[in-house]
Amino acid sequence: VVQLVESGGTSVQSGGSLRLSCIASGYTYRGHAMGWFRQAPGKGREGVARIDLAGRIYYADSLKGRFTISKDFAENTLYLEMNNLVPEDTAVYFCAADPRPASVPERLRPGSYQYWGQGTQVTVSA
Repeated sequence: VVQLVESGGTSVQSGGSLRLSCIASGYTYRGHAMGWFRQAPGKGREGVARIDLAGRIYYADSLKGRFTISKDFAENTLYLEMNNLVPEDTAVYFCAADPRPASVPERLRPGSYQYWGQGTQVTVSA
């Protein structure tokens, strides 16, 4: 059974930073593309960043420069570093994994990922 468990979400003030973690079990990262998504209240799930099977990294255009995705193979952990946070970043953040390659438009689509964590809440106050 593939399991993804996120952690690191909390409340911070605008301008602050956070690092989210996602620990995977049941498989190895090397065989799966990994992604971070977020869902704000009343909105759909939005792609944040992806590391694909070859290690290439993609970001949502609106988040480039503030967010950094990385992974530690030894620890089977995916990370999301978030800097200069603003209230609009308030959301539940999810990590996801999928063994299939994805085309350009599919890379940050929720439907392109088979496995999901339960999410971790990030709240940014003004």
